[in-house]
Amino acid sequence: MDATNYSNGILPYIPFFYVIWSDDLLSASEIEVVKTAIKEDASLTTDDKKHLNSWLDKSNPPKNSEIKQWQQLITNSSAKLIESEAHPLESFSRKVANFYCDSCDSNEQLKTIELNLGIQPNHYNHLFNVEVIQQPSSNYYSGIEIDKLLNQKFEKEINSFRNFLKQDSFKWDIETDKERARARVLSQLKLLASNGYGALAYPKNYGGVGSIENYASIFEHLMFVDGSLAVKFGVQFGLFGGSIQSLGSKRHHDRYLKKTGEANLLGCFAMTETGHGSNVRGVKTTATYIHKDKTLVLHTPGKNDNKEYIGNALHSTMASVFAQLIVNGKNRGVHAILVPLRDKNHKALEGITIEDNGYKLGLNGVDNGKIWFNQVKVPVENLLDKYGRIDSNGNYESEIKNSNKRFFTMLGTLVGGRICVAKGALAGAKMSLAIAIKHALKRRQFNDSLKVQEDLLLDYPSHQLRLIPKVATSYVYHIVLQRAMENYSQNTSDDKRRIETQVAGLKACITWFATEAIQECREACGGKGYLLENRIADLKNDSDIFTTFEGDNTVLLQLAAKGVLSDFKSELNAGGFVSVLKLLRTRFSDKLATINPAYSNKVDKTHLYNPKFHLHALDYRLRRLTDTAAMRIRGYIKKGVPSYQAFLKVQTHLLEVGKAYSEVLAMKWYYEFAATVPEGKYNDLIYQLGALHGLAIIRKDATWYLEQGYLSSTKSKAIRQRVERLSTELRPHANSLVEGFGIPKHLLTAPIAN
Repeated sequence: MDATNYSNGILPYIPFFYVIWSDDLLSASEIEVVKTAIKEDASLTTDDKKHLNSWLDKSNPPKNSEIKQWQQLITNSSAKLIESEAHPLESFSRKVANFYCDSCDSNEQLKTIELNLGIQPNHYNHLFNVEVIQQPSSNYYSGIEIDKLLNQKFEKEINSFRNFLKQDSFKWDIETDKERARARVLSQLKLLASNGYGALAYPKNYGGVGSIENYASIFEHLMFVDGSLAVKFGVQFGLFGGSIQSLGSKRHHDRYLKKTGEANLLGCFAMTETGHGSNVRGVKTTATYIHKDKTLVLHTPGKNDNKEYIGNALHSTMASVFAQLIVNGKNRGVHAILVPLRDKNHKALEGITIEDNGYKLGLNGVDNGKIWFNQVKVPVENLLDKYGRIDSNGNYESEIKNSNKRFFTMLGTLVGGRICVAKGALAGAKMSLAIAIKHALKRRQFNDSLKVQEDLLLDYPSHQLRLIPKVATSYVYHIVLQRAMENYSQNTSDDKRRIETQVAGLKACITWFATEAIQECREACGGKGYLLENRIADLKNDSDIFTTFEGDNTVLLQLAAKGVLSDFKSELNAGGFVSVLKLLRTRFSDKLATINPAYSNKVDKTHLYNPKFHLHALDYRLRRLTDTAAMRIRGYIKKGVPSYQAFLKVQTHLLEVGKAYSEVLAMKWYYEFAATVPEGKYNDLIYQLGALHGLAIIRKDATWYLEQGYLSSTKSKAIRQRVERLSTELRPHANSLVEGFGIPKHLLTAPIAN
């Protein structure tokens, strides 16, 4: 069958049907899209419509011989496929048709099909034996506008800081000697401090502007300069200075805070011990109060009770030391004490031993070390006493009588550090993705025998699938961390514990995501990704510690899960029997709603892209996991198993609860942000990124959803296909999306990205 066997109305549809049947794009909902377009196409005769509709019968598809004829008809037209056109397939189809007739005009219905089916050139350009004129990136979206949208609250301050970083002092270079790296980072730190950036989170009368949100944005940008600088910045101004600000009283602020912000007082944060790691409540270092001379005596009781991994340990002259406070022979729990470490000549003071941790996997510009205390005396005034103090009679006093509550209140002040760690890890992922995607938009590899030019890496569906969903997730987590920091900066005593639960889970999920994303980028760049000059190797090594820094992720997920179970328990306790009935009714209605084949088999685009579906799916998983975890713990306790052992028996279950909780929270906060974006193409983009992230997360747990009957195999397959489809739909905008991360060009120095 040749072109003369087709009417002028049918000819423009042939490339569309060739793509549809070659890639098997037709689901029930998509068949309806095409049928509606055909029905509303005024250029078609009744016979044309009947003919085209006959090609939409999946039970009686076009014969292979006819599909081959379509291919030949397309090839013989010698039409060029120009990927940069607004509607490339509609435009190409018109050129094919015009080769055989002179009156094939632009067809709005074909544009509708192309748009609603999400058919992108790299879906089909490999199917046509024609010249393909490629444009690596679309200019439909502006990276500058996306950046403004994401950072509108502190746009002025962020842009000012980006310009500040143009100085040669912040130029990245390969440095493998730790002493030189440390010297450079210290110099950069002092330059930041002298320009007011270190004190940003402190009150105005101590040199700051009282904005921890702005401080967190600065921390994130320093990861683009050097991970070591970001971490040292965080230790000096966030941990050391933050402990003085959050745990100290006005006299501590007056004496130390301004000097800390100016880096005239260099300090370190001595919490972690070699023998205890994440178990802060169990640290062995003691601070014993001696009333006779009103001093605290710091002591390391055993060889492995020393402080370890302490950033700034080699440069600092003072430490904020977390120790068991002993007053009148009674242990009052962990408190922080300011302890001088060195004299004016930078020599360690009597009783203090400091050792270098040496070379590490990454962050070798940070001077991590170990510290031992041997009967070191400091004035009692050095106790950071906001939550617990020693009065003039030598008695301990605190407004928080419960020692457990007091301990968690003190640690709650460190939540901001966890948010910054997550932002730093995400910055590493963003930079790696920017490098990998810009490389994939230049690097060509492989072709078929009919082509001279090889294909771009990013035009391979496998390459899109490994990178573009991670770009979407980076956008989701960017918004989520902004929200978390805003909540933290405005928190009241009533919701501190809730915020701590939220941040614990988010920090774990985001830092793990960053580690995975950076590794994927390294592999996606092949050998080039392994070269130090291309930055990914350093980003990989520098950010790896973030999974255990400021709280081991596994421990933090358990903390998040316990917070969820506490809410679960208090909800039931508050309503008693009524709440139990309500819970059972919810479980029953969920079962009906989700096991119903009409739901578990629903695969149309409108449903799968709907935020309500993503939120319901993730929330369903959280509630099921929480419910079953609580019931398992209750069952063990009823059998006489101690509560601690009962929790241990369901530990892996609790980790899934913590992860599920964080995934629901992230999706909820992201879509709440999306609802504030003005209608238009950027609003569409934000929702499209959310859909890709949401479906990718659900896809990762497809086995669980299948076991629960929430998804059918058909729906699970449809979700997988939609993740691939969305990745391809976003491919033309990949460059705009990574430019939307706002990484200054002068910091994106990797040769493969330029």
